[in-house]
Amino acid sequence: MSMSLRTLVGPSCQRTIAAAFALLAWGAMAQAPAAPRAPNLAEAWNGAEIEWRDVGPGIREATRTGKPLVMVFHAEWCKACRRYREVWKDPGVVAGSRNFVMVLVDVDRRPQDNGAFAPDGTYIPRTIFYSAEGEVMKHVRGKDPEFPHTIDIEDPTELRTLMEQASGGTPPAPAPELERRASN
Repeated sequence: MSMSLRTLVGPSCQRTIAAAFALLAWGAMAQAPAAPRAPNLAEAWNGAEIEWRDVGPGIREATRTGKPLVMVFHAEWCKACRRYREVWKDPGVVAGSRNFVMVLVDVDRRPQDNGAFAPDGTYIPRTIFYSAEGEVMKHVRGKDPEFPHTIDIEDPTELRTLMEQASGGTPPAPAPELERRASN
């Protein structure tokens, strides 16, 4: 079962989010796809092997292709984010990324996106899985109940498992003890 962004925010935010998705979907149909511009620090997040998108182009691509999205929120100054970047170099993570539209958001350069896509807070690093329709995949989350979209920042195993779950693979396993969580 997935949680909708609409169930997490008030009526005025619901209208704003719905309008944003509608405008982005309309824009995808109204214009030919352009070559995507790499988001800030994409190269540091293994941009040579992972096709990172900004939020707008990513949502349009997900709408057009029906692929789910993975949104990663980070900041240049964030020490945990710098460690988390290494996880994205894992061959299994790179292979798994091809099943998704990958969106990279620098929270300092795109604060409006950071706030708009924060179902449980604006902490970083934060990795959220969305369906192509914009629904948060509630069952695809990290082990930390306080920060459920924080994923192990040093070992790619948890991220690979979540990617498999989000793309229709295995059901989630029970959460073991917390390990190596981000702290800023």
